Amino acid sequence: MSTPIGHRSDLSYALRRAAGEGAMLVLGLVILVWTLLPIYHMVMLAFTPVSDAFAGRYWPDNPTLDNFRIVVTQDHFFLRSFWQQLGNSIFVAVATMALVLSVASLASFAIGRLRLRFGHLISNAALLTYLIPAAFLAIPFYKVMGDYGLLNTRWALVFAMSTFAIPYAIWVLRQYSESVPFELDEAAKVDGATPLQIFWMVYVPLLRPALIAIGTYALLLAWNEYLYAFLLLGPERQHTLPVAMGYFLVTDDSPWPLLMATAIIYALPPAALYYAVRKHMVSGLTSGATKA
Repeated sequence: MSTPIGHRSDLSYALRRAAGEGAMLVLGLVILVWTLLPIYHMVMLAFTPVSDAFAGRYWPDNPTLDNFRIVVTQDHFFLRSFWQQLGNSIFVAVATMALVLSVASLASFAIGRLRLRFGHLISNAALLTYLIPAAFLAIPFYKVMGDYGLLNTRWALVFAMSTFAIPYAIWVLRQYSESVPFELDEAAKVDGATPLQIFWMVYVPLLRPALIAIGTYALLLAWNEYLYAFLLLGPERQHTLPVAMGYFLVTDDSPWPLLMATAIIYALPPAALYYAVRKHMVSGLTSGATKA
């Protein structure tokens, strides 16, 4: 007895669909393991005594929290300025976020709401700055900061990081602002509101998801920066923690467990921040990315 053609077609489609889902599942597992493996090694080494760092075990025989104690008490040569350097990282990240949000929100308001001539062209042309790799601009930035007397100060790094984040921030905020009805601006004008009042009382509150997303992006950009922090900051106490962690690699017997413990501590604040604003990150970035 032959199988109906329609039934064979449905069975073939079901098999192909199951095979495709199985392949995607395997690919997802591979990517998951690939992503988590470095994190596992970092955590494993952080709980490993320094003397057993190269024992080659999948988990230390005697897990310890002593590495974290050494970090927070600065009880090591490479960690003697840990809290100062962590404070530098916090200052640079928060200042960069504040500067990016201030400039980008005002610029996007002027371009999108005040209907500046060639505003659309300006906001899109700003993205052309990303055609030049950031590493190629390191020496010009060093020269500019020296000319303005900002070299070896934390503000040099703040301005450098803001320069790289602001074009993208303007573009995202301008795209997101298109979802804000212009009738709200007109109603505010009828009530006698000035452009600055419209910006602060109408524009900013409605752009809150996008502002949170862009602020988080700018903060993490500055938080993780190494090259410009190494180049623009002077004495060791002015360095941010990513640069300080590079000190561990200058010797042949680097204390890897201490480095991993430092890295975990340094990763906790941005992880907590991202978890707190994850909903706004998704809505803020996707809304800006899906508009023409």
